[in-house]
Amino acid sequence: MGSERMEMRKRQMSVQQEPVAGGHAPTQQGQPDQGGRGSNACCFCWSCCCSCSCLTVRNEDREERNRQASYDIKEEIGDCEESSKPTVEEARAWGQSFDKLMHCPSGRSAFRQFLRTEFSEENMLFWLACEEFSKESSNKGTVEERARLIYEDYISILSPKEVSLDSRVREVINRNMLEPNSQTFDDAQLQIYTLMQRDSYPRFLNSPFYKNLLKTLSEQSPES
Repeated sequence: MGSERMEMRKRQMSVQQEPVAGGHAPTQQGQPDQGGRGSNACCFCWSCCCSCSCLTVRNEDREERNRQASYDIKEEIGDCEESSKPTVEEARAWGQSFDKLMHCPSGRSAFRQFLRTEFSEENMLFWLACEEFSKESSNKGTVEERARLIYEDYISILSPKEVSLDSRVREVINRNMLEPNSQTFDDAQLQIYTLMQRDSYPRFLNSPFYKNLLKTLSEQSPES
């Protein structure tokens, strides 16, 4: 009986040692060996291997699209604001009302230059962007993309060009951004228009910038 047990134990030991003798270490079930880990890692841990490079590429592509789209908007605003030199009559009319100033392309251009000296040019840029946005076609994809860019450029608290809006208007915009349309920023545009009218416009009329412009145009006028 004792010899049979010894014989059985020898056979068991020889069976256990056969994989080792063949040069392959035993592996635990569910744990791939070192050689296969590289090919399987992506299947189990997308966040720490090949997908990182995929996400990086996607983010870079998105940033490039954002830069290009933002550049397109700035180019459009610049094209719209290219105007001929104002006449002295036009410049004098700017002092009659803010509406007359804003309805005149050369008036908007001059006012924008003044706002730049006060580090508040973003107010005019936002107003102009909203004007262009309100003329957008019914193409839903285009409207959503432009709305997102305007939000990121002028509404987001992370933007260096953030405009000053009260909490009520911000809540309206956030609701509108769920399904953007050409009226998404109407309340915000009106609030910024009113802010420029009450705050910046009086200083513009009393500024050396405007007075010197009037003087120069008067001297160059044929009637002078």
